[in-house]
Amino acid sequence: MASEGQGSEDRIRVDSGGLRTFAADVLTKLGVPPEDATMAADVLVYADLRGVETHGMSNNNLGRIYVRDIQSGKIKPTAPLTVVRETPVTALLDANLGLGLSAGVRAMNMAIEKARDSFIGMVAVKNSHHFGAAQYFSMMAVPHGMIGISSTNSNPIVLPTGGREPVYGTNPISVGAPSGGEPDFCLDVGTSAMVFQKLILTTRLGTEIPLGVAADDEGVPTSDPSVAVEARKLLPLGSTPELGSHKGYGLGMLVDVLCGILSGHGASIQMDAGENYGSVGHFFCAIRVDAFRPLDEFQGQMDDMFDRVHKTEPARGFDRVMVAGDPEHAKEQERRSRGIPLLPAVVDELKELADDVGVAWTLTG
Repeated sequence: MASEGQGSEDRIRVDSGGLRTFAADVLTKLGVPPEDATMAADVLVYADLRGVETHGMSNNNLGRIYVRDIQSGKIKPTAPLTVVRETPVTALLDANLGLGLSAGVRAMNMAIEKARDSFIGMVAVKNSHHFGAAQYFSMMAVPHGMIGISSTNSNPIVLPTGGREPVYGTNPISVGAPSGGEPDFCLDVGTSAMVFQKLILTTRLGTEIPLGVAADDEGVPTSDPSVAVEARKLLPLGSTPELGSHKGYGLGMLVDVLCGILSGHGASIQMDAGENYGSVGHFFCAIRVDAFRPLDEFQGQMDDMFDRVHKTEPARGFDRVMVAGDPEHAKEQERRSRGIPLLPAVVDELKELADDVGVAWTLTG
């Protein structure tokens, strides 16, 4: 292990393989089948490797979300993923309140298999739970020469343009596409100005948030992340009507159409606030590139596009112009070799989690 500076604290470098094993052990101990626990752990650690710390072990999502909800009964660790309806190119699955991380992997694999046979595959899932970083699933399609799309809705936390009450979730959209020699295209964006998990992470770091991403209980924009966490009112991507908040608002509702209405689970504003609060719907799609043109031609043109963008003049304060996927690729290369940097407070939380659940913690002294 090693440490690196981050604000007033030193981050502790932890081996990604060991962290993955730890996460799988915790979930298995709580009754998640070993195969599903391994899938889930891979999704979590992938987020850390790619620098999406809000959705991985770096933010202790393992304990704060998945362990908590398994122990409370909101997540059913052995729930089957069942087929409700299926055609050669589509499927509707019911996660039966099971673990969203593994349900997402299985659903995207089904979409990929359908695309392998029929050039396109689309799978919707209902009665699932938080599935982690959306890009994990879209990028699953890329090694198969496919474009991948993944999305999920969530409980209302984002204000609509012109409103003061949340009506939809952070509702992310992710798209992955294969390149040739360049890092693959990887778009992964929430449809809110900031995702809620980033507010949690910002409070850990003791820093402010920019005005225009979250509001206080009265709907007034705030720079205090703790106030924003308490209010649970995020602003849409675009922040204000003058800056195009209707775009983020519209995209968020598009996700609700695909994940909530198409699956039958319900849009964010239609979600049950009772015992199943927190359950969500997902949507996955895989598209074979060679259904349109030879894969190598597509990849070559992707590389040329990236190269042309990279050669454009950067603005003052920037070293180079990047495309979606560049930052994540760089983080992944560095963290696979040096380990994942965790805040000491998070390490302490994970050690405590290990004690509470009854698994060994062997990653740090």
